[in-house]
Amino acid sequence: MDMTARLQGHQKWIQEELERSVAFWLNNGMDLVHGGVYTCLDREGKVFSTDKSVWMQGRCAWTFAYLCHVYGVKEEWLKASRSCLDFMEKYCINREAGNRMYFTVTADGKPLRQRRYCFSEGFYAIANAEYYGVTGEKVCLERARAAYELIWNLNQGLIKDPTGLGAKTVPETRSGRALANPMIYLNITSVLRRVDPEQEALYDQRAKQCVEEIFRYHYKPELGCTLESVGPNGEFRGDVTEGRVVNPGHDIECSWFLMEDANRRGDKDQHATAVKIFDQAINAGWDYQYGGLLYFIDCLGRPPEAYEHDMKLWWPHDEILIASLMIYRDTGDEKYLTWFERTLDYCKEHFSDPEFGDWYGYLRRDGKPTEPACKGSTFKGPFHLPRMLIMCDRMLDQLLNKK
Repeated sequence: MDMTARLQGHQKWIQEELERSVAFWLNNGMDLVHGGVYTCLDREGKVFSTDKSVWMQGRCAWTFAYLCHVYGVKEEWLKASRSCLDFMEKYCINREAGNRMYFTVTADGKPLRQRRYCFSEGFYAIANAEYYGVTGEKVCLERARAAYELIWNLNQGLIKDPTGLGAKTVPETRSGRALANPMIYLNITSVLRRVDPEQEALYDQRAKQCVEEIFRYHYKPELGCTLESVGPNGEFRGDVTEGRVVNPGHDIECSWFLMEDANRRGDKDQHATAVKIFDQAINAGWDYQYGGLLYFIDCLGRPPEAYEHDMKLWWPHDEILIASLMIYRDTGDEKYLTWFERTLDYCKEHFSDPEFGDWYGYLRRDGKPTEPACKGSTFKGPFHLPRMLIMCDRMLDQLLNKK
């Protein structure tokens, strides 16, 4: 099969899978009574818990607005995005704690859980920004900007957390840095920059600092990995499990965030380092016995602490597909097309469910879904999979237009 036919075949499947995923969430997840989205759905799309993830309200709102941005406005997409935005605004913000957001709420919006990290605020920011980009509603941009500043101030230690939760560990005993903070903020920055050119200089400065933090503190070429947790100055804490944790999917997601930023600035060195991060993560994390990517590994080959370390989760495979296709598009190196196709074949065989739509979220190491199988949870909703399908569809367009 020639290259054009191969790429066209991949694109056809990706477009069909996107239709199935979008329909699954629109038909099964949207709460027509209280607003927002339910994400705890079984294989067929039946709700098995009515508690709502605040992450998923923001992620769902972003996804459906992004669909409008890429493919043109459809009323059902815009309505779904708006429903999640309105639900967050009405129920998910702790106004008495400096506008920090909850982590979970009940079906009708009563607060359940507050967590110390600020990813709810991050997904709220990109959701409002993307909706503003589609509709021009200025209040959404103002909300996105405010959340963006709150996250920065918290991550940089410029303000005390108004929730009063404090650090995860006793800071006098152990403090440090988490990879998730700069890498997620880099991605948030890319969304806001695209819709808010008025503040481009700010976004460029913040993105630069995020990249510097990732490379200076977390990227460890001497260990052949990028670490999730390091000391305040990037110290490797090899004597404790936490200090040796590598999440290969996280590193691969980080690699394409870095590549996007490098492409924007024309920085070939940054792009090359991002490719190295991808290479190290996939070579260390790929399960050559059963296929698929392991969830956690220990960088020194010691036993990981997390019970789920050898499971196969949907989202790291989405990140492989984005990153490998991006590297192939940017470099033409067919090694990365091979990684794309190897991962795509694994996902078709193990994650995809054409009968009911969307993907299984959680597989055992041998590739069989956990039982009873589920399509959504507090951490899985309409985000990683549709984002991957949209991005790969667009990149395949770019590759096919080169032919």
